[in-house]
Amino acid sequence: MSEFKYRQFQGEIILWAVRWYCNYGISYRDLEEMLSERGVDVDHTTLYRWVQHYAPELEKRTLWYQNHLSFSWRVDETYVRVKGHWKYLYRAIDKHGKTIDFLLCSRRNTAAAKRFLSKALRRSKHYIPARINTDKNPAYGRALAELKAEGKVPEFVELRQVKYLNNRLESDHGKLKRLIKPTLGFQSMRTAATTIKGFEVMRMFKKGQFDGWIRSVGGGAEVSFINRLFGIHA
Repeated sequence: MSEFKYRQFQGEIILWAVRWYCNYGISYRDLEEMLSERGVDVDHTTLYRWVQHYAPELEKRTLWYQNHLSFSWRVDETYVRVKGHWKYLYRAIDKHGKTIDFLLCSRRNTAAAKRFLSKALRRSKHYIPARINTDKNPAYGRALAELKAEGKVPEFVELRQVKYLNNRLESDHGKLKRLIKPTLGFQSMRTAATTIKGFEVMRMFKKGQFDGWIRSVGGGAEVSFINRLFGIHA
């Protein structure tokens, strides 16, 4: 069954709106106005529902294309406001700035660090890093030690805590938070996690992580690649 069956608008329009929202850091009302000027009359609440439904679906459908070889990771967490409280977005990139994985957590402790590292290593099971660089947060060391003791991480994986090596990740945090800022704070962890999936995937497109796959489908544009992921062919 088509992912867009029973929707009032065509799939191309829905994906267009989701891409724009996740790409440019705009409010739903601004996006409503922009689409209206292009002849698409859709309410901002509908745009919100589209992003909540299709952003995680986009992340899921690009997952297979995200894997790449990297022996050196940079791991850190940044703050995200959810319903008036600060939550923690754990993120990992490689030494070239390409996104490895991310996870929104309520707490900043060993359990959260272990959960994130476990998720990231599981996603990259064919490309286990030799080195993981973090800040001075001791939770990462404890988390990695527990994962090794449980046999979930090879002993050769080394944890390093060299602050300057994470400068690229700190810069990447800033670029992501510029997309988050127009949301004026999320109202639930679910909404935050769902929307951030869209932001992170579109950041991957900007970083060129899918360029090889985009060229392979022809057209030379992310829109063609994304449409094909959802079964829409020109």
